[in-house]
Amino acid sequence: MPKLSILVPIYNVEKYLDECLSSLAKQTLKDIEIVCINDGSTDGSPKIIQKYAKKYPNFAVINKKNSGYGDSMNRGLEKATGEYIGIVESDDFIELNAFKELYNLAKKTSADIVKANYFYHTDNSDEVHRVIKDQKLDTPMSLVDNPSILLEEPGIWSAIYRRDFLNKNKIRFRTTPGASYQDTGFHFKSFCAAKRIVYTDKAYLHYRTDNASSSVKSLEKVNYVVEEYADIERYVKNLNLPAEVISTLQVAKFGAYHWNL
Repeated sequence: MPKLSILVPIYNVEKYLDECLSSLAKQTLKDIEIVCINDGSTDGSPKIIQKYAKKYPNFAVINKKNSGYGDSMNRGLEKATGEYIGIVESDDFIELNAFKELYNLAKKTSADIVKANYFYHTDNSDEVHRVIKDQKLDTPMSLVDNPSILLEEPGIWSAIYRRDFLNKNKIRFRTTPGASYQDTGFHFKSFCAAKRIVYTDKAYLHYRTDNASSSVKSLEKVNYVVEEYADIERYVKNLNLPAEVISTLQVAKFGAYHWNL
C-alpha cells in the first residue's frame, strides 16, 4: 500500500499540466502513486500525461470519455490504493515537500483529515491565503469541538484524507454534468463525518486564480450549488450531529448562495 494516492482530474489543461505533474513527480515523499484521470481531453493533455507515465512508474492513467469532474474523481478514488488521498487540480501545482509533511502529520495524529493553508497564484504573484485562522494546530478535533470550522472555504485540494475513512463513510462525488460544485459536497460530507480533523498553518498548494476557463467562473452552473447542498443535508441527517453543527451548516449554505449570487 502506498502512503498516499494523489488524484489529478484532467480536462483540456495543456497550458498548465506540465507544471502540475512535474511538482508531483518531484515530491520528497517517494512512496506515493499519482492517478491521472483524463476526462476525454481534446487538446495536448493526453500526450503530456503519457510523457510522465512512461518516465515515472508511480504514475497511473485512467482514460475515459468526457463525463465530468465528479465521475472522474470517483474513478480515481476506486483506483487509488494509498493509505491517504490527496487531490491536485491540473491547473495548480504544489510544493515539493507538501505530501511528506502532510502525511507525517496525519500519521502522528491518526487524523482522518489534515487541512492546510494555500497560495493564491497568478503568473505574476503568489500570496498565502490563510483559510486556517483561529483553529488549534496539530491537534485532532471534530465539528462537535468546533462547529465554526464548517464556515471555512471548501478547498478540497488543500487537505489529505484517510482512504478507509472515506470508504467507510461512503463519501464520494456527485456525478452532475461538467464541474459543478461537486467539491462542495465532498468537503462538507467528509468534515461532518470526520472524528479527527487536524490543521497546519503551512501553505503548500498554489491555487491558480487566472485560468479564464476554470469551472468556478461559469455562470451556467450557478444553480447546481442548490442541488449540492440538498444532497449534503440528506447525507448529514444520518450522522446525529448536534443542533449547533446543523445550524452552522445552514450559515455556510447561506454564505455559498450569497457568493454565487
